[in-house]
Amino acid sequence: MNENNALSINNLNKIYSNKLNNTEKALDNISLEIKQGEIFGLLGQNGAGKTTFLNILSGTVIKNSGKVNVWGFDLDVNPRQVRSSIGIVPQEINLDPFFSPKSILELQAGLFGVPKKDQITDEILKLVSLEKQANAYSRGLSGGMKRRLLIAKALVHQPPILILDEPSAGIDVQLRKELWLNIKSLHKSGVTIILTTHNLYEAQEMCDRIAILKKGKLIALDTTNNLLQKLKTKKITFSVENIDNFSNKQLKNVIFSINKNQITATFRRNQNNIEEIINFLKLDKLKILDISTDNGDLEDVFIQLTKN
Repeated sequence: MNENNALSINNLNKIYSNKLNNTEKALDNISLEIKQGEIFGLLGQNGAGKTTFLNILSGTVIKNSGKVNVWGFDLDVNPRQVRSSIGIVPQEINLDPFFSPKSILELQAGLFGVPKKDQITDEILKLVSLEKQANAYSRGLSGGMKRRLLIAKALVHQPPILILDEPSAGIDVQLRKELWLNIKSLHKSGVTIILTTHNLYEAQEMCDRIAILKKGKLIALDTTNNLLQKLKTKKITFSVENIDNFSNKQLKNVIFSINKNQITATFRRNQNNIEEIINFLKLDKLKILDISTDNGDLEDVFIQLTKN
């Protein structure tokens, strides 16, 4: 394992079988590496294998074959050290309503065998902006506060790797932004973060690299910027003054659409360019007031990759 990797997976397989002896590969020969100190996105549709992958890391599911190395520890040889190297923030909010955040963290630290003198409960509560609610009942916390408390629970044993499973599910835009700030703060402190999410904008904004799973197979693994470069189509919208002059003639490989005083050109990146389209519009003596481009986003990449 490269010493700069927080996690290394080689040829990981998981096969489930039912009562009729039918088998299904939940993970099919997955190999990937996650670097220390990066925010790594794990994306995929429902049933793609994300949950199985996380459950193997957490020790709740046993793999069929393959090598898993976490922070220098082999999962087959040192399962307890692997577990102690990871903090997992689950998607479901599961907190005792009658315990305070401080009590919950102290209990969780005890479960991980952290001695009282080594517990950093107050520091963790401050890190997730819950120091003022330290002694309040957790049932009285808002949805965003409960999410942050789940992150705090995952940090009590000071793991170098934090796994966030759908962290922004079910919370509003403002709380999501606050949560992102907390995650970025943890990242700056040196924590390696693995993020699973259905919010592709979130992945695009947060992640250094992204892996995409489909039916247990790894179909993409690259930097976020490189994935965005794989988009085949591009859109350019022109705001024009005299749109009635537009004759909507054909330009090879370009599709034009009109909305009020705007003309949008959709084309393949490797077949046309903006200068060619501008010259084409000038043939109708159109006065171009403004130009805006849409290079696509991670959602477009995701759809393109998972459909093909």
